[in-house]
Amino acid sequence: MKKEVWFGLSIMALVVIGVFWMMPPPSQMTNGHLGLLMLAMIVVTIMLGFPTAFTLMGMGTMFTFFFYRSQEPATAVVRTLDLMVHRAYAVMNNDVLIAVPLFVFMGYLVERANLIEKLFKGLHLATSRIPGSLAVATIVTCAVFATATGIIGAVVTLMGLLAFPAMLKAGYNVRLAAGAVTAGGTLGILIPPSVLLILYGATAGVSVVKLYAGAFFPGLILAGMYIGSVIVYAKLKPSGAPALSEEDRRVPIPEFQQIITKAWSANVLAGLIGALKGRRNAAVPLRTLVSHLFIALLPALAAALMMGAIFLSITAPDIAVPEGLVPMGSEFYQEQEEERYGGGLQEPPRDEAPMEPPAGTSPDTLAEPLQAPDEETSALSGQRKPAPAGFWITLGIVTAGLAIFYVIFTFVRLEIFKMLLGSFFPLAMLILGVLGTIILGLATPTEAAAMGSFGGFVLAAAYRQLNVRMIKESVYLTAKTSAMVCWLFVGSSIFAAAFALLGGQEIINTWVISLDLTPVQFMLLAQVIIFLLGWPLEWTEIIVIFMPIFLPLLAHFNIDPLFFGLLVALNLQTAFLSPPVAMAAFYLKGVAPSYVTLNQIFLGMLPFMAIQVIMVALLYLFPAIGLWLPAQVYN
Repeated sequence: MKKEVWFGLSIMALVVIGVFWMMPPPSQMTNGHLGLLMLAMIVVTIMLGFPTAFTLMGMGTMFTFFFYRSQEPATAVVRTLDLMVHRAYAVMNNDVLIAVPLFVFMGYLVERANLIEKLFKGLHLATSRIPGSLAVATIVTCAVFATATGIIGAVVTLMGLLAFPAMLKAGYNVRLAAGAVTAGGTLGILIPPSVLLILYGATAGVSVVKLYAGAFFPGLILAGMYIGSVIVYAKLKPSGAPALSEEDRRVPIPEFQQIITKAWSANVLAGLIGALKGRRNAAVPLRTLVSHLFIALLPALAAALMMGAIFLSITAPDIAVPEGLVPMGSEFYQEQEEERYGGGLQEPPRDEAPMEPPAGTSPDTLAEPLQAPDEETSALSGQRKPAPAGFWITLGIVTAGLAIFYVIFTFVRLEIFKMLLGSFFPLAMLILGVLGTIILGLATPTEAAAMGSFGGFVLAAAYRQLNVRMIKESVYLTAKTSAMVCWLFVGSSIFAAAFALLGGQEIINTWVISLDLTPVQFMLLAQVIIFLLGWPLEWTEIIVIFMPIFLPLLAHFNIDPLFFGLLVALNLQTAFLSPPVAMAAFYLKGVAPSYVTLNQIFLGMLPFMAIQVIMVALLYLFPAIGLWLPAQVYN
């Protein structure tokens, strides 16, 4: 048999032996021990290849029936079926899960718009002078595409077909090439909009909006650490990541640009403005000059719009309350109501005197008719606040950056910019539009996902890929993935109810609390267990089966479920790259050349897995990395 089969059988044997070793004799077994036995059995059956959702449902139903039969045999069947119906209805009534099919549909539409090839080509030309440029472009492409799709297998497979052969052809080390593709492809687990975070939010009762805001900076920092490690490796070992040849870096420019370069300047602004002001050559139409000048000025226009919006936001006038008025719902009236009526919803006695106004409010004031407030007490004073010094410093930095950009902005770079304008920026606008509306509180995740799906339609139509066949495939794959997720939730809900009925959760809680762990020790124990579970199980199974076991313990150790969820997302991403059951490696192996072995892919993933472990440690040591943005936006 293959090594993988032996490994799987040995893991299952260890689980079974461990269960029987920890179980008391049959005469001393309780319902709680049956719950632990059910938990061990579900792991073994999933590893044997049984469908996860229906195994959870069947196992939960069977053990629920055993429990009710031991209590009251006559009503066991009815109560078991009632529990199944109630748990299924609770899942159907969960509004958070509506975002899952919409985000998945957006991902499949973007995947079939055939943007990734143009995106990779534009990025590898834009980064051609950076050490390890092909690997850097691969990670950036993977990050952007994984963010837009959220489908790890699709991203790794597509980049395995596109970027992996290009890196091997350029002489890159096989391990570096494999690590860049697999590590970059798994970024979609963490960077929003992530389906994992939606499922965790639905399971833990945590706001998905806050999870998205919290995962934003850790995801960007992790991608930056990947890129930094590639650049350092290429500097230290140039033979493993050779620079692109002049032929590969050459960007052909149109004839009219060659004319402008010879007659005026190779700089875009100087050349185009000179051609507009001077005697224009007949081969360069005015429309071409104006359109390219507009394209060249797009970065400056975008920066001006961004800084203008920030200025209007931070200098908006405060809303003033006229002096002497007590706002509705203030502490004064709340305290008076609680004192008189106990804080309930009952009506006050009819013969009771009206509530006295706050001290300091004269009868004359109450008798006066309402008048328009004067300038000083106007709700909108019209006076904008002065912009803080930080804004002007940022404006100076942005202006200096734009000045440097336009000094080095040649016609060659203009062609690369146009490539990115047709591939990177549409995706970036779609992603920022979806994430921005969620993080700023302008839309719920479901509403943003609906707009993202519409954006996917627009992108596919703009790139002439929208047809009946493409829509049919996307709808079918979305339905398949959404059905899997929903049935997983139904199965896990029934399983969790059975586990709680049997008392398995109570036994685990009592055992963990009896260990007298500190919050740090509990956090380390939980993360190690989740990491080990990531070897044989998919992240969906870990979220829906094991998260309900950990979540009740968080309150005892005073751990924020939001912070715990961010650590879990990073941890599961690490598990995706950890041998021997690293799914990303098998996705890549399926499309890699035959001479590339699985061991080479595993060895290439290990350095990136170490970076992820460092990122987990950084997030734990500096929680503000994940908690600062939610606190700023929502508090």
